[in-house]
Amino acid sequence: MNTPNRQLAVALAYRSGDAAPKVVASGRGLIAQAIIERAKEHGVFVHESEELVAMLMQVELDQHIPPALYLAVAELLAWLYRLERGENPAIPSTVKAS
Repeated sequence: MNTPNRQLAVALAYRSGDAAPKVVASGRGLIAQAIIERAKEHGVFVHESEELVAMLMQVELDQHIPPALYLAVAELLAWLYRLERGENPAIPSTVKAS
């Protein structure tokens, strides 16, 4: 019997002066849905990348992302910045959208 993949979600936060973004929320199933709904309610863009989320799910809550993920997250943040400015940027090559 096949079981559907459970939805995953990770929320990142970056504050000026931080060494790197931190994982501020993560979860599966209903918790993931709540994270996504709350983000959308607050106008936070939700990007879907199964590969990146899978890697970020391994980071403990309230911990900085590891250096191995800096490039992927930096490209995603730059992409979001351009998107918020009204540009139509291509999805970063290191971050596949699902």
